[in-house]
Amino acid sequence: MDKYRHNPATAATVKKNAEMFGILDFGDKQEAEFARRGLIAEVDSLEIKNASGEIIWSQAASNFLDETETAPDTANPSLWENAKNNHVTGLFEVTDGIYQVRGFDMANITLIAGNTGWIIFDAAMAVESAQAAMVLVEKHLGKRPIKAMLISHPHIDHFGGVKAFMSDEEAADGSLPIEEQLSSGKIPVIVPQGFTQHAMSENLYAGRAMGRRAHYQYGAHLDKSPVGALAIGIGMGQTVHGTVSFITPTWEIRETGERLVIDGVEIEFQMTPGTEAPAEMNAYFPQKKALWLAENCTATLHNLYTLRGAQVRDGQAWAEYLMESLKLYGDRAEVVFQAHNWPHWGNDNIREYITNTAAVYKFINDQTLFYLNQGYTSTEIANMIELPAELARNWYTRPYYGTVAHDAKAVYQKFMGWYDANPVHLNQLPPEESAKKWAEYLALGGTAAAMKKARQDYEAGEYQWVAEFTNRLVFADPKNEEARALCADALEQLGYQAESGPWRNCYLTGAMELREGNREVVLGERHSFDGDMVKNLTPEMAFDYIGILLDRGKLADEEFSIRFELTDRKETYIAYLRYGVLLHAKGSGDADAVVQCPTQALLLLAAGADKKFRGVAKIEGDASRFDLLLASLHRFADGAAGDFNIVEP
Repeated sequence: MDKYRHNPATAATVKKNAEMFGILDFGDKQEAEFARRGLIAEVDSLEIKNASGEIIWSQAASNFLDETETAPDTANPSLWENAKNNHVTGLFEVTDGIYQVRGFDMANITLIAGNTGWIIFDAAMAVESAQAAMVLVEKHLGKRPIKAMLISHPHIDHFGGVKAFMSDEEAADGSLPIEEQLSSGKIPVIVPQGFTQHAMSENLYAGRAMGRRAHYQYGAHLDKSPVGALAIGIGMGQTVHGTVSFITPTWEIRETGERLVIDGVEIEFQMTPGTEAPAEMNAYFPQKKALWLAENCTATLHNLYTLRGAQVRDGQAWAEYLMESLKLYGDRAEVVFQAHNWPHWGNDNIREYITNTAAVYKFINDQTLFYLNQGYTSTEIANMIELPAELARNWYTRPYYGTVAHDAKAVYQKFMGWYDANPVHLNQLPPEESAKKWAEYLALGGTAAAMKKARQDYEAGEYQWVAEFTNRLVFADPKNEEARALCADALEQLGYQAESGPWRNCYLTGAMELREGNREVVLGERHSFDGDMVKNLTPEMAFDYIGILLDRGKLADEEFSIRFELTDRKETYIAYLRYGVLLHAKGSGDADAVVQCPTQALLLLAAGADKKFRGVAKIEGDASRFDLLLASLHRFADGAAGDFNIVEP
C-alpha cells in the first residue's frame, strides 16, 4: 500500500459517524443562521500573504465545504457543520455601532464605533490578517482613527496583530491616569490585570514546545480537505508564518464594575481570572445592550486543558463567572458576542446560552470530583464521564475544541496532579525504553503473530488499541515500516471519527508524520519572531527567561553573582548563579562582576543578540564570570527544541 495515500473511511468509521444523527437535531439551523446574521460583505476566496509571498491564511482552501451539504464519510458530521459555519467569512454587524470581521484569522476582530473613531476589541494573531481585515472595514464603513485598543486576554491570537492598528509611538503614556491617556490624542492599550506577565509566561517561556505541539492541535501542516483539516471549533485554524507583534499595555482593568467612557461609548468590565486564561475580562456596553464574553462563552465546549500545553483552567470558576455575567447583565443584554465564532441574539436565547455553557463546565468539574473521591483515576474518569443528554444536545456546547474527556483530566490534574496513586507509575520507564521491552517480550511469541492480530483488530474497528500497540513497536524500532503504516492507518480512522477539530488534527498529523516523517524537520525550521515580546519584558521577566535558557550542566559546580546596573532606569539587580540555578533580586550589593547597560541591552541578552549586547554594555570585575554565563545560555534555535519528534522517538 502506498503509505502516502489517504485511506477511505472504513465501515466502522462510517457507522460511528452516523451515530451523530441520533444525538443532534440536524434540522436545527439556529447556529448556522447566527453565523450569517448581520453579514455586510462576504469574502468568498480569501487568501492572506506575508511580505515573502507565503500564504499565512486561506479560507479559499476550505471552499470544498460549500460543495456539499452532507458530510463525507471521512468527517464527523457535527464537526462538518461547525466547519461550514466557521467558513462564513467577511464583515458583520453585531448590533448598531458594533461590527466584527470574522474568518480572517482564528479569532475575531471587533470594532465599536465611537463618536469620532474606532474602539478595537482584540487584534487577531497576525499583523497581515488584521491589515487585510481593516481594508475590508474601510471599504464598507469608511476610514476612522483608532481611539483605544482593548485586549480581552493574553493569548497570542488576540494581541499578535496589534501593530496593524498602531505603532509603539502611537501608544499612550502608561504612567498617566486613564482619563489623561484617553484625552492625550494617543491610543491606550487596555487589558485585564496580569496580562503582560501571563502573555510572556505562556508565549515565550514555554513557547517553543507549545509551538511544536500546536502544529498538531491546529493541523498546521495538514491540507484543508475532506480527509485533512476542517475547523477547530473556534475558527478554521491558526495563521502560519504571519508577523506577531506586541505593544506594552498602558492600563489594566482590576475590578469587576470598573467603568470607562471611550469616545462616547460606555463600557463596564467584569474580571474573570482563571477561566479561559489566567487574566481575562468580559465587558458590557449598556448603550448597545451588548455583552462581550471574551473567550468564556464561544459556541463550543472549550478547553480546561489545551492540547498545545497551558496552565490548567478552573472549571468551577469558569461556571461561577458565567453565572455572575448572567446576574450582572442577563436581564439587559440583547446580544452576546465574543472573540471566536458568532454572536447570539435575543434575551431568552442569551440566558439559555450562558446558563447551559456554565452548566457544562460545572458538571465536568463536579462529576470528576465525584469519581476521583471514589478512587477512580484520571484515565478511568475520562472514559466514564458523559454529559447529561439535555446538555449534550446543544450545538453550542459540543466538543469541537475542548472535549469532555480531556476537560475531566484537567480537573483531575488541578486537584490531584499527574500521579494516580499506583506505585507502578511513580517512576515509569521512558517511552522508548519501555517500547523496546514490549518488543523484546513480543518477540518471545513472535512479533509477526502480534502484528497479524493487530491487523485483525484494525479490521474490527479497534483503532485506539491498534494505535497504542503499534506505536509501542515504533518507539522500539522507528524503522519498523509495518508498524508505522498500521499505526498511521489507525490514527487516520480515529481522525475521521473525531468531532473535535483539534483531536482530528492531532490524529491526522500523527498519521502524516508516521508516513512522511517529522514535518518540522522535512520543511526546515521556519519559525520567525520579530522580538516584540522579548523587547517588552520587564527586567524581572528577562532574568526569569535567562534562567530558563541556562544549560544547567555547564554551571552545576559554579557559584557566583553578577550585578546588573540598568542605566536608563537607575535600577540595580543582582543575579545569583548557584549550581545551575539563576536567582535574582532587586537592589545593590557586592558581586563578582558588574554589568552596566540600558534595560534594552538586558533584553538583547535574553533574545540571544550577544554581539549587540557587548556593544552597549560595560563589564567590570571578573569578566570571566559573565562570559561563563553567556556561554551557558542554550539558544533554542541551536538545538532540536521546536522540531522534536512526537509519534516516534
